Amino acid sequence: MDRLKSMQIFARVVEMHSFGRAAESLSLPPSRVTRAVKELEAFLGVRLLQRTTRHISLTPDGTLYYDHCRRLLAEIEAVESGFPGSAGRPRGRLRVDMTLSLARLVVLPAIHQFQSRFPDVELTLTVADRTVELVQEGIDCVIRAGTPEDSPTLVARRIGAFDWVTCASPQYLAEHGTPTSLEDLANHHAVGYLSSRTARTLDWHFVVDGEDRFVRVAERLVINDTDAYVACALEGLGLIRAGSYMVLPHLISGRLRRVLTDVPSPAVPLSVLYPKNRHLSPTVRAFVDWVGAVVREAEAGWRVDALPAPDPRPAKR
Repeated sequence: MDRLKSMQIFARVVEMHSFGRAAESLSLPPSRVTRAVKELEAFLGVRLLQRTTRHISLTPDGTLYYDHCRRLLAEIEAVESGFPGSAGRPRGRLRVDMTLSLARLVVLPAIHQFQSRFPDVELTLTVADRTVELVQEGIDCVIRAGTPEDSPTLVARRIGAFDWVTCASPQYLAEHGTPTSLEDLANHHAVGYLSSRTARTLDWHFVVDGEDRFVRVAERLVINDTDAYVACALEGLGLIRAGSYMVLPHLISGRLRRVLTDVPSPAVPLSVLYPKNRHLSPTVRAFVDWVGAVVREAEAGWRVDALPAPDPRPAKR
């Protein structure tokens, strides 16, 4: 048994969630992939995968072994990258997860640059706003907003930040008036954003005289998708508080108007999270460096002080 090759095959099966897709991606017969995993299980004396007719999943032993496989394979890549030739070039499959809004508005418009620079990388981009298990789901790195929790298994690398913007459509403000203080929010209603991580709508976080203030605004409609959330504001369905990069085009066009501009909110960090290996693979490193540069270039236009000033004219009732 070629143990290194078997480890590579096993890792690919986990990442592809399928023996057949793993075989296809490796250009191997399906029987060879199945045999490699069985030989590994026999050699180790444990079951690595639970198999059903429609699904495979890691056992506890399989999760531990897969974590070590990823680390060892990444270390081999890192060692090879220090020598001339093609070994150190970013290549192979890379799976990245991020929110839909960040993918659509920031990453995808620039992704051709990454593909041109690294033509040997096969990128799979999934979009979600939930907690993901990187090892279990075969994800190489995720991009998330907010302050990352301390983790013994993940590295968090900050790549930028954005501001919260409280806004509404001119039609909504004409009907309900423009709030000028947090107390005014009691007379308004908002579109709620349902977090898939907490299964509840989010409080609005402001800072007043150096103290944190968390406000809940009455909600008549709750949405769990960021694009739909902004669309609700454009339709005049209520106030929203969204990331500056999500609403910038609408603020420029006048379809949305900023409110509560004198009541700041803390900036929200954006971070890339990836497994804590001693060596980061050239492929993951290439993406992390590239997406960090893309976010930093775009970030200057997201800052609140760079956004269009709110229309000083009161909205007509």
